[in-house]
Amino acid sequence: MPEEINRILTDAISDLLLTTSQDADENLRAEGVAADKIKFVGNVMIDSLFYSLKLAEKSTVREDLELQDKDYAVLTLHRPSNVDEEEIFGGLLDALRSISEKLPIIFPVHPRTKANIERFGFADRIEKSNIRLIEPLGYLDFMRLYSGAKLVLTDSGGLQEETTALSIPCLTLRENTERPITISHGTNILVGTNPERIKQTAFEVLSGKVSTDKKIPPLWDGRAAERICDCLLESGSLD
Repeated sequence: MPEEINRILTDAISDLLLTTSQDADENLRAEGVAADKIKFVGNVMIDSLFYSLKLAEKSTVREDLELQDKDYAVLTLHRPSNVDEEEIFGGLLDALRSISEKLPIIFPVHPRTKANIERFGFADRIEKSNIRLIEPLGYLDFMRLYSGAKLVLTDSGGLQEETTALSIPCLTLRENTERPITISHGTNILVGTNPERIKQTAFEVLSGKVSTDKKIPPLWDGRAAERICDCLLESGSLD
């Protein structure tokens, strides 16, 4: 990922490197970072997730959309590599239309994606499917929406982590991911952008042929912030 340049530069001037997963420790050691600078603390975003889930229970988004728990899928799609090329975007929509015949798909549409739906003339194809376009949602409403889904399809990074923490099957519509731990220790499956592969994997997950019942990554327990504070106190960084 291009933003890795920023991460490498920041790492070089940092006294402590606080990691979300053990594979990150391995990567840093391979880059020559001293072992005593690396502290495995867990994923602070999961702290935020677990805290916010309680707040999200007040959202009425499922009721407003007349959705039953585990009776729908949620889709997010916004990356330029997926929605800016007509052929790729069209292929993804074909796969999603087929999946929607088995399970309705709720699709909060990103402005970039919405513009390209209109530019490529895809609106009619979507209207004839069981893909339901809705306006973008706020954080808590969206959390309430996807936390009740049977399946999530996404090209987002954070959603791969959040679905893993909640044990929700997730298909990542990309050729690579910066969250490999969600595949090796989570519920995420990297399916790329090939329509046939997307459909086949989705159908296998929905039929129970592919198990996504995997162990949640170590220290993704909602207490990463506490360990971060302990590391800072031990290092004297707060003196």
